[in-house]
Amino acid sequence: MNFRWLKQVMPRGLYGRAALILILPVVTIQLVVSVVFIQRHFERVTRQMTEGMVREIVLLDQVVTKAATIEAARERLAELDEALGFITVLPAPASVAKNRGDRRKFLDLTGIVVLSTLHENLPAIRSIDLVSDDNKVAVALETPKGLLSVIFPRGRVSASNPHQLLVLMVFVSILMTLIAYLFLRNQLRPILRLARAAEAFGKGRNVDYRVSGATEVRSAGSAFLDMRARIERQIEQRTLMLSGVSHDLRTPLTRLRLALSMMPESPDVEAMERDVDEMGRLVDAFLDFAREGATQGNPETLEICGFVRGVVEDAQRAGQKVTLVGCEGGETATFRPDALRRAFENLIGNANRYGERAEVTVSIGKTGWRIAVHDDGPGIAPERRDEAMRPFTRLDPARNQDRGQGVGLGLSIAADILRSHGGSLKLGHSERLGGLMAEMILPR
Repeated sequence: MNFRWLKQVMPRGLYGRAALILILPVVTIQLVVSVVFIQRHFERVTRQMTEGMVREIVLLDQVVTKAATIEAARERLAELDEALGFITVLPAPASVAKNRGDRRKFLDLTGIVVLSTLHENLPAIRSIDLVSDDNKVAVALETPKGLLSVIFPRGRVSASNPHQLLVLMVFVSILMTLIAYLFLRNQLRPILRLARAAEAFGKGRNVDYRVSGATEVRSAGSAFLDMRARIERQIEQRTLMLSGVSHDLRTPLTRLRLALSMMPESPDVEAMERDVDEMGRLVDAFLDFAREGATQGNPETLEICGFVRGVVEDAQRAGQKVTLVGCEGGETATFRPDALRRAFENLIGNANRYGERAEVTVSIGKTGWRIAVHDDGPGIAPERRDEAMRPFTRLDPARNQDRGQGVGLGLSIAADILRSHGGSLKLGHSERLGGLMAEMILPR
């Protein structure tokens, strides 16, 4: 059987599923107990009490049948009314004589048993009324002396207040469900705190987290703290190592530049100077790539369109042909502006390097926002887009290394920055300009 439809209606969150695990058994048990108790207990008790009442009504019928006249029957009935607690009328009033059939409220469950028991044992009954007065039962019985109306208390044929047990069960169920809800909330709170801390760390933010909760949650929390500490140590060690590499490499490069500047000008010297400059750019690009991530800048809450518009205007002042296509302000987001600006500028620079013009579009949704940079260049083949985001990758002819001075780290840096924000970089075909579309996807 296919149960996929069940997954669509079931709660998706841990809190909803845990609450369902607690509430569903309680409700099921209450329903089963209620149905079984009503059917087997109240139904049996009601049938026994009604059968006892049948004997008394049979006695009234026999008295009326044996009486010589209707007046004698009335006198004998009056004596029995006082002894048995009945109200009898012979012949029955016209209003009772007009009624044919039984009357019962829809929710009167025990009334079904009362009606069936009376009809099974007293075929002469014309009608039974359980509606006119909730506390009384009116029976119309055919006798040789006419239609006999018998009225007696409802409590003599069915148990009184059967709903009290149900009300008590519902009240206790609600109370226990509330207690379970409070307990469940306290148990799930550490899990939610751990999830928020892990999500924030994935976006490059450190939030205070203290291990708490059940043993399993504490184990997961301790493992998370250990993992976060190891990652922070690795980032710190990498930064220190790269700082040393930067110092060690820049010193000989500086000596080479100084030595070349003191040599007579010649084609060979110019070629060597270009090689030294290229080595310097490679070192700078590598260091920039390695340093991007959680250590660059502090998160800030800024207005999205204002940030995008500022980067585009700076690029325009730098001589790049880029245009912002529509963005209405009002939405804010939390991110590291310096790191995200670097990623955005890399995408704009690539678009201008390999195309004639670029356009920027911004779309804001419920789950996040997207900044897309479109160009009219040759684009990148779909099967090579993943390769294009790898470090030190330069594609030819889609991304010709002879154009510009890139070393194949622009897209890698942008992708790394977006991953540190919990987002991603997506490459596709631009429907606007026909070239490449580089889309920055960031969650809220």
